[in-house]
Amino acid sequence: MTSKTVAGDGHEQRAARRERAVRAAVEQGLLGPAEPVAGLLDVAGIRATAAELRTAFDEIVAPGTPVLHAFAVKAAALVPVLRLLADEGLGCEVASPGELALARAAGVPPERIVLDSPAKTAAELREALRLGIAVNADNPQELERLDALIEPRGGAAPAAPHGRFGLRVNPQLGGGSIDALSTATATSKFGFALQDPGARDRVVRAFAERPWLTRLHAHVGSQGIPLELMAAGVRATYELAEEINAAAGRRQIDTLDIGGGLPVNFDSDVFTPGYREYARLLLTTVPGLFDGRYELVTEFGRSLLAKSGTVLARVEYAKSAGGRPIAVTHAGAQLATRTVFAPESWPLRIAAYDATGRPKQTAPGGLVAQDVAGPCCFAGDLVARDRPLPQLAAGDLVGLLDTGAYYFSNHFAYNSLPRPGIYGFTVDGGEVRFATVRSPQTVEEIVTESGGDYAGSLVDF
Repeated sequence: MTSKTVAGDGHEQRAARRERAVRAAVEQGLLGPAEPVAGLLDVAGIRATAAELRTAFDEIVAPGTPVLHAFAVKAAALVPVLRLLADEGLGCEVASPGELALARAAGVPPERIVLDSPAKTAAELREALRLGIAVNADNPQELERLDALIEPRGGAAPAAPHGRFGLRVNPQLGGGSIDALSTATATSKFGFALQDPGARDRVVRAFAERPWLTRLHAHVGSQGIPLELMAAGVRATYELAEEINAAAGRRQIDTLDIGGGLPVNFDSDVFTPGYREYARLLLTTVPGLFDGRYELVTEFGRSLLAKSGTVLARVEYAKSAGGRPIAVTHAGAQLATRTVFAPESWPLRIAAYDATGRPKQTAPGGLVAQDVAGPCCFAGDLVARDRPLPQLAAGDLVGLLDTGAYYFSNHFAYNSLPRPGIYGFTVDGGEVRFATVRSPQTVEEIVTESGGDYAGSLVDF
């Protein structure tokens, strides 16, 4: 691990770096008429946040306790980002063959990868067994598939459990303010539902029958979940592990995967709640978790990257309808999918810049309530509605802030709009340097992706 964290990094420094990077992106031609949308990632900000996570847990675990912080790849499925986080000591939590391939392409070793998914195929499980990556089984049928791989019938010799296996449990504690992200409800699709009749006994028995099961995993949700509910889920998992180990008469469960889910403040540049606040709450709620008897795994995603990312888009036209000014930009549902379709749950701050990338000055008349629209061909493609901003004009720029997670790699291919280029940046004195994370998608690549090589296949069928 090579730490290059900026000392004393805080929200003021992050905001200042962002402003410098926006101007530099225009000056260096990363954004303009030919490339009207781009993503910017603050490398120093990412390193600082990763360091804050490590420090928060290092402060409370018993000395020598192994802790793996596995980044949730779905939050930013970009190989250079995964490599950067690996350089900061993080592993990867993956939920598909594609995410596993990205983690491996980033050089993350198998022992620092955790496979979670509610729909793992037999082929995925075989690959996990071959590689020796950790697997959290989601349901009884998946556990039976693992039985067949690890303890085959018909006289075949049992396979050595080359890996680390556990169960994901759902403590069924309830949800938060965003239903779609609440994974510990009574009817959640994830994990073994602990409060269903007889379920807890079946889980205890599953461990008794399988000495190679050594891990327990729970994740109660992410954005919109209060810290107290997250901590309650961890406590329920710990108590179940203690029960299983007592029944086994030994420390069969040696690792607890407590998930991630730290919510992000989308109202300002301040990083709150912080990892230290959550870790201290866990220490108070589940003190036995940190006494050195259990290895720990976390699976944070959004909180590690959100504050370090900005979507920057050009205003193509400025118009009005019904007396409402509308800025038509190149960033809409294809990037900010959740914001467009669920604006109450996913509001974004909008920053206004002039054509040179400098903050847009407010006219003497003050801020103007206006819509900020995207390029998609449906009426609801709005990233902000009736938002007070400096009056936007054609050629200006808008910044969608706090978009480092879930906005750069979760593209919605509406209208076959191309995926924008993503660029990491560093600010050193007066110099802003950029590194390509992903090149802008070309029209030719869109055609190929959309079956261009098979244009006549249906006609000639």
